Amino acid sequence: MFNLESIVRPNVLKMKPYSSARDEFKGTANVFLDANENNLGSLAGDNYNRYPDPHQNKLKATIASIKGVAPNQIFLGNGSDEAIDLLLRAFCTPGIDALLCLPPTYGMYEVSANLNDVRIDTVQLTPDFQIPVREVMQSIKPETKLLFICSPNNPTGNSIDAASIETLLDNFEGVVVIDEAYIDFAASPSWTTRLEDFPNLVVLQTFSKAWGMAGLRLGMAFGSEELISILDKIKPPYNVNEATQELVLQALDKTEVLKDMVEEIVQERELLMQALPKLNAVEHVYPSEANFILVKVKDANRMYNCLLDKGIVVRNRSSIKGCEGCLRISVGTLEENQKLLGAIAEFN
Repeated sequence: MFNLESIVRPNVLKMKPYSSARDEFKGTANVFLDANENNLGSLAGDNYNRYPDPHQNKLKATIASIKGVAPNQIFLGNGSDEAIDLLLRAFCTPGIDALLCLPPTYGMYEVSANLNDVRIDTVQLTPDFQIPVREVMQSIKPETKLLFICSPNNPTGNSIDAASIETLLDNFEGVVVIDEAYIDFAASPSWTTRLEDFPNLVVLQTFSKAWGMAGLRLGMAFGSEELISILDKIKPPYNVNEATQELVLQALDKTEVLKDMVEEIVQERELLMQALPKLNAVEHVYPSEANFILVKVKDANRMYNCLLDKGIVVRNRSSIKGCEGCLRISVGTLEENQKLLGAIAEFN
């Protein structure tokens, strides 16, 4: 049975969060002399001389209506990477606790664990990049507090079997973190629809991929009100800047444009997946529900450099166990994809 208080670090449970000037003031006013801001204005533009809403209330309310969750089930951070880091800080005591991840997968889980002095246990995904559930359950130890699952998975592109994830949610007494950075490109539903079923579930999403706002650095974590309150307790007071909050709020009014962009990217993805296997240098194209494709090629290192010589940058994943000989190729525009196919066709 999952018990949140039993796995939160004791010092985090006891700590008192920082109270900013904007936390202490409630109501309306027209003279603000409480936060040591520059009351003459800002060289960067209107409003930027004031600290942003530390709780991103307007933004969370709009996201909640789109995602079908409550505002208090949302944490917003400086990219999903901030949420990953805070989850480790909240639940894993340095030098004692561990996280479990399933390679090949997103490398930031390991980086954050190393930074926080948290042991990393791993279970390799199967050859078709699915979870070996029995092996995962056998690898869970009393000090295992977090389990990270990326679905659709990076760098492989496939969605993880839902039944396998549900088994782990039912049987793991720690927190299961499902990273859905690429969920907008997938046919499978988001796990945000199951938050009420699993108190130990955290779902990560981002505005960097489908929404096209990688430069604004805004990530989302969804979970129970109790769990999200822990992340809010330990975050920096003004972790999402005013410009990001304003621009993302404007973008959230354009959901129809988002739908059109996603459809175009998925269409281009499917065309690439049909064309790539016909090229002599391509050995295998893995299934993808993301905005990228993992492709096994002949002599990945040399092909990577040949593409660079033609001004085409892809990601060489051939040094990662399970992805030997593979390049990860993002889906581009029609023109970019044609240039890519032409360059690979010329590879000797």
